[in-house]
Amino acid sequence: MLPFLLLASRAEEAAAEDEYAAYLRYGGLEERELHRIRLEAAPLPPLDLSTYSGVIVGGSPFTSSDPPEHKSPVQRRVEQELAALLDQLVDLDFPFLGACYGVGTLGSHQGAVIDRTYGEPLGAVEVELTDEGLQDPILQGMPRTFTAFTGHKEAVSVLPPHAVLLARAATCPVHMFRIRTNLYATQFHPELDAEGLVTRIDIYRHAGYFPPDSAGELMAAARRFTVTEPMAVLKNFVARYAR
Repeated sequence: MLPFLLLASRAEEAAAEDEYAAYLRYGGLEERELHRIRLEAAPLPPLDLSTYSGVIVGGSPFTSSDPPEHKSPVQRRVEQELAALLDQLVDLDFPFLGACYGVGTLGSHQGAVIDRTYGEPLGAVEVELTDEGLQDPILQGMPRTFTAFTGHKEAVSVLPPHAVLLARAATCPVHMFRIRTNLYATQFHPELDAEGLVTRIDIYRHAGYFPPDSAGELMAAARRFTVTEPMAVLKNFVARYAR
């Protein structure tokens, strides 16, 4: 099997390793089957897409909709590199799955309005599949409504007309969409279970997602949920595009 490519941008080592382990676990992949590039560490090297089954973009502390003057040089570089890569991926209709930060990157690239209108705190949300979502192969076998973990400062407030809305929530009207046939973005985290969320709450308690003194309460709340359905997105993506 050709490996999948995970493009990561978490500078915190514990968060980066936990994320990579989660994609391996819930994608049913071995390390040789998931090549990881840490975008925050160095410029993106030239890629030969013919050597990969698909591209996955993980979550990120970067916020796409921030004014350019508020973005670090690293963030601006990463955004430019991902935009150039998305030019190729969209043109080829190449298998792509962006989780959380994928909404900001693929959404911005495709003309969606990305802003802070529908940000959600770290925690569990009830996500509902649309009729189109129920028919999509990446969401096969999933119930119409399911619990997922999320946490984001920005979201899509307006999708472009050519995007297909696949999932929504009462607090965030765009939780998953598709571009063309093979490019997907989710606002919820398909790789995140309760312990993974606890890890991120601890690491990002001073990152502006929530008041730092509420971290303990958020950890306790996360452990009250058993989140299993969103991981089917990863399993289905790998099964559909592995070659």
